[in-house]
Amino acid sequence: MQFRNLIAAAVISSLASVASAALKDGSYQAQVIGHNAPMTVKVTIEHGKIAAISTKDLESFGVGKTALQVKSEEIIKRQSIGIDAMSGATLSSFALIQGVEECLKAAGATEADIEKWSKQTVKHPVTPLTVTGDVAIIGGGGTGLAAAVSALENGAGKVVIIEKLGYLGGSTNVSGGALNAVDDKRQKTQGITDSIETFYNATMKGGHNVGDPALVRYLTENAYPTVEWMEKQGVVFRDKIGAATGSLGQRSHYGVKPAGNAYTSVFEHVLKTKYKDRVEFLMECPAEAILTDASGKVTGVKALRHGQPITVKAQSVVLATGGFGANVKFRQEVNTGVWKEVVLDKSIGTTNINKAAQGDGLVMAKKIGAQLIGLSDIQLHPNGTPGTGLMQDIATSGRNRIFVNLEGNRFVNEGAARDTLCKAIFKQPKGTYWLVMNKLRYPDINTPDRMGVTMKDMLALGRVKTAATLDELAKVINVPADNLKAAVAEYNKAASHQVEKDKFGFAATNTDDAPMTEGPWYACLKVPTVHHTMGGVKINTKAEVIGTDGKPIQGLFAAGEVTGGIHGANRLGGNAIADVYTFGRQAGASAAKFAK
Repeated sequence: MQFRNLIAAAVISSLASVASAALKDGSYQAQVIGHNAPMTVKVTIEHGKIAAISTKDLESFGVGKTALQVKSEEIIKRQSIGIDAMSGATLSSFALIQGVEECLKAAGATEADIEKWSKQTVKHPVTPLTVTGDVAIIGGGGTGLAAAVSALENGAGKVVIIEKLGYLGGSTNVSGGALNAVDDKRQKTQGITDSIETFYNATMKGGHNVGDPALVRYLTENAYPTVEWMEKQGVVFRDKIGAATGSLGQRSHYGVKPAGNAYTSVFEHVLKTKYKDRVEFLMECPAEAILTDASGKVTGVKALRHGQPITVKAQSVVLATGGFGANVKFRQEVNTGVWKEVVLDKSIGTTNINKAAQGDGLVMAKKIGAQLIGLSDIQLHPNGTPGTGLMQDIATSGRNRIFVNLEGNRFVNEGAARDTLCKAIFKQPKGTYWLVMNKLRYPDINTPDRMGVTMKDMLALGRVKTAATLDELAKVINVPADNLKAAVAEYNKAASHQVEKDKFGFAATNTDDAPMTEGPWYACLKVPTVHHTMGGVKINTKAEVIGTDGKPIQGLFAAGEVTGGIHGANRLGGNAIADVYTFGRQAGASAAKFAK
């Protein structure tokens, strides 16, 4: 990790100040607890004022890191820590504020000075505001950004993005970034045999054959053209094709930059540069209602930003609000499907950004007659961190890893679908397991992985355990060594092609598969976590929202996790990002065409 320089001192001279002359010039550091891990806040004082703020942190790209940058700028501009936390990144914001306060105290600030520094300096307008555009997009996550770029490419004069969080990219930022597509160029280079028909069949079968065939066809046939479209925007994909957890095939694309932020950061940049005069962002602005005229045609969106009523008038609206995985009450109410035997209460976390995954879009769409389908189809992911459900540390995605229970025994085919994996985990002692891998996955502890984190960082946090041998690892994680060694040996039979399948059904069908033989070894405790909600508003292949009367609602389009029908009862790993950008692109184009 390196200190990220967030602010240049040159901007200070023109800024308002509540600072005290008692502050001593110099650089000060404070250790605080961030969202993901402890972090260091460094503050430079010059002439009694804050001249620069930097952090050494492991916060998420596009989320916590964005909050640290934006809020550091605001603190310097206002010379005050009396600022609002960034919506959707409150823990990172508060950690920064706490760190700056501790640095101010170290610089000589008294309690009276801190009281002045902490005085609220932010005042929000309350006068009603009306904004107009051709296309309004509710939600500025991955889907919303894709829809915005597509709408502008397809002739929309102006796009208005209405986002409840304080940053763009939403939960896509913190996704693993896997995007499934049949890609002859990259796959054939690795010796991977694939086809659109194989992809289609895997998606249908993985979704328990209840997905909408037309939507699945559209997704699987248009995923690779979407990859090409994303590349034209500036996204850089790795040449190597991988396999996300439960992908049921080796067709997962990953960006060169970490996680889903590899995509969202590019689309945000395109909007703020190429289309800067044709797009307006309403941030920290929760939408409350979709507006319609007497005929039922959509006419805009009603929102509320810090007490200020906002009306967005538009010819068409794209609903891109994501799922409801963090809405504990609602997910329990509709949990009558795959996970009906499991109580999805607050003891089970979620991988999503909490505020983003509340199902707001479903409520708004239902009020104007949208048809909701498949709400009981909820997906759990095996890569949750105990206590939070966040996807942190070593990951289940990829190959060359095994699942062992608290007795050191394997219990499932690690290449199975996500629902199969999680159901097997729940049957284990305490409903948890150790994810075990070796140097095949991390040959160098200093090289960042796909999420931008190094093994060195993970070991320092303490959740990941390591040892040179399996005997030593068994002691560290308190399992019988004979069981752990037998678990690896059984896996290696298939990985080295001694058998076609091992006794759990695992087959080495991936070009990355190899026997695990050498240390260092790594292990991390994992639990199932709510990851995706497959149900939502019903759409067609034009991304038009279908009403309860079976007809498209005029002017309303939707894409991404707010929709239903694409993934059936279980989503394949890597299909969500394919869905986000493939249908986000289609929704934007359809909305622009309707608005003309």
